[in-house]
Amino acid sequence: MKHQTTRFAGGSRRGFMLLEALLAVAIFAIGVLALGQSVSKGLRVERIMNEEARARRVLQNRFAEIEAGAIPSKDSHEKLGGVATGLTLTQKRTQLHQTDEHGQELANLFSVTLTVDWLSDGDKETRSLTFYVLPQQP
Repeated sequence: MKHQTTRFAGGSRRGFMLLEALLAVAIFAIGVLALGQSVSKGLRVERIMNEEARARRVLQNRFAEIEAGAIPSKDSHEKLGGVATGLTLTQKRTQLHQTDEHGQELANLFSVTLTVDWLSDGDKETRSLTFYVLPQQP
């Protein structure tokens, strides 16, 4: 009888060790999956940051071109190529009817809105920049 008790106790101990090992493997697997998710989300955030930085550069470059007078501030819509492939730049000019401190209307004062659109993970993303332009008189 004593022999059976010892044998039963030893089997129970081995079963408990197996349960501990399974629990440890499960905890390790959950940790690896969580780490994988973190890396995946980190890479996605990095890609989104790069896309937004590229869109900001396009907006800044077009603003500088309009400000320098290199291109006219007229309405346009264009698909960009080269480094900005996949981006669509829309330029919209609106005349403003503002008056100065003497009540006289400011002639040739425009509001220009630049909008960049692109697809990111199937979703349409948009960034825009609005500024005022007073064309140089020759």
